[in-house]
Amino acid sequence: MLELVAAQPFWIKVWIGWLIFVNAASVVFLARPEGRWVAAAGVANLATMLALYRGFGDARSLGLAHLVWWTPLVVYLFRRRAGFGEGRFGGWARLLVLTNAAALVVYAAGALRFLLGDHSAA
Repeated sequence: MLELVAAQPFWIKVWIGWLIFVNAASVVFLARPEGRWVAAAGVANLATMLALYRGFGDARSLGLAHLVWWTPLVVYLFRRRAGFGEGRFGGWARLLVLTNAAALVVYAAGALRFLLGDHSAA
């Protein structure tokens, strides 16, 4: 799967790096339930992406993993936003919700194209 990332344009590599960074930052907030849910969703998402890539070898199929794990995560976090506070956790949690919600829009389009039979290079 790393070869797939390496073949992407620079801006996509930056976006993927940002997604990894903002989600992995959950380890700083494991004392909070939201941090634990983000970490768990990250592990489940990675495992699902690896299985999809092994099974299909198609970049668009990876969006399915994000839809399965991040949609409920974003909904959960959005519903808890009133308790985020103004400190480091609150800033990170708001940024994570915005980042993952934006990613879901992109991944949903790719996943839909995959499900409709478009297996061209993503």
